[in-house]
Amino acid sequence: MWVLLGICSAVLLGFYEVGRKHAVNDNAVIPVLLGSTLFGALLVVPVIALSKITPLAMQNWGLYVPVLPLDAHIYLIIKAVIVASSWTMGFFALKHLPISIFTPIRATSPFWTLIGAILIFHEQPSAMQWAGLILILLSYYAFTLIGNQEGISFHRNKWIYMLILETIIGSLSGLYDKQLIQKLGFTPIVVLTWFSFYIVLIFLILSLVLWYPQRKTSTPFQWRWSIPLVGIFLVFSDFLYFRALSYSAALIVLVIAVRRLNVVISFLIGSFWFKEVNKRIKLLALSGVLAGIFLLVLSS
Repeated sequence: MWVLLGICSAVLLGFYEVGRKHAVNDNAVIPVLLGSTLFGALLVVPVIALSKITPLAMQNWGLYVPVLPLDAHIYLIIKAVIVASSWTMGFFALKHLPISIFTPIRATSPFWTLIGAILIFHEQPSAMQWAGLILILLSYYAFTLIGNQEGISFHRNKWIYMLILETIIGSLSGLYDKQLIQKLGFTPIVVLTWFSFYIVLIFLILSLVLWYPQRKTSTPFQWRWSIPLVGIFLVFSDFLYFRALSYSAALIVLVIAVRRLNVVISFLIGSFWFKEVNKRIKLLALSGVLAGIFLLVLSS
């Protein structure tokens, strides 16, 4: 069941990636982040309200959000800070990189998650899982060669470094999600609702402190229909992802790997929509990524 949830989450995440590329192209990044997370948070407000009005019904639906003690909120604030750091770097990198380069590199997160899972949770990957991860890394090396043809030096481009750092932080966020849900007992809906609330506060502060004073000298902000869609797709994708993690049999490495199938949608739709080049060569390298992910899933 957790594999199916992961695949559904990946589909929504693919549309999320395409939407955020459209939202940040030639646009101010921080207010885009604020707008998208705000619309995402609005979706969970009724869940909190109904948990107060009809708690029994919400419990039956698995959507009940209880009153949390202060220490629980601290855990969720830490989650929001980690994700806000990752998203800020990711949105800036996506603004300056082709989506057909961005999304495959972003999918290296299973490798970093695997390293963390081995060190922190003492998970033991099988030989097939190792083979899958090695195949993924070889495919990304192919993407570095393709990027060089497009004038993107993977060794000198600051946006590539920002993307790699965003990917590593995102992997740490995945490990933290497992800690919250499987170890500390947070339900998926509790993590989603309060995390969505706190991340809006973080981006509101960043907008007021960093973007607003410099708005006249930096990239101007333009409202686009894709901004609310980014938040909406992400909320539903995250809920399915947290539900997948709630299964005790779900290894975090495999959940993240399955979720990275989003690269299929974001690559196919994004590369054609934004009229990017070298699509056939990139598709071959992407096939290696998908084969590696298939080995990870098959080994489960």
